Amino acid sequence: MIDTKLICAATGCPPARAQQWQQALSDACTKYLINTPRRIAAFLSQVGVESAGLLALSENLNYSATGLLATFPTHFDQAEAAQYARQPQKIGARAYAGRMGNGDEASGDGWVFRGRGLIQITGRQGYAACGKDLGLDLIAHPELLEQPANAALSGAWYFVTNGCLPLADAGDIRGVSGVINAGNKDADPKRINGYPQRLALYGAATKLLAA
Repeated sequence: MIDTKLICAATGCPPARAQQWQQALSDACTKYLINTPRRIAAFLSQVGVESAGLLALSENLNYSATGLLATFPTHFDQAEAAQYARQPQKIGARAYAGRMGNGDEASGDGWVFRGRGLIQITGRQGYAACGKDLGLDLIAHPELLEQPANAALSGAWYFVTNGCLPLADAGDIRGVSGVINAGNKDADPKRINGYPQRLALYGAATKLLAA
């Protein structure tokens, strides 16, 4: 069982929330062999940032026009950003249309299969692959990834499936962060959202594990 003090240090969450997640995170780490100090520290520090301290289990798409242009610059021009602003369902349908296995904007897939879980699974293809491994019908019930046990399992599945274990074993937190947030282990740290926080949480976790 992962210690709650470690969960707090590695994710930045308060003690009460760490206790709520202790079982789910422990089970997920056991299932996916995230079972060494470096692996645990790398995984928890990533999910800590990706989920805003184990709090956000569904992607927030309530962007202003300015936020849309900054986040999805190739999917909205200035006029479209103003038209779609503060309409999360329409934003998701547009921003994720025609990619990651999603249908066109009219299908609404982009909203239905928006990011969910501790490491946000996104897109119809991602939901299908994750659901197959977890034994869940995430295409019919994508909201299942918002349940703590499934959110933790999906995060661990993504971490392992995308090659983070050898990076974690090597202590390559930059590589892990690149894979998780930018889709590339060689990504420029400037392109990795929250990179300084990922480093800080990883450092706090490894320090506690070494004590």
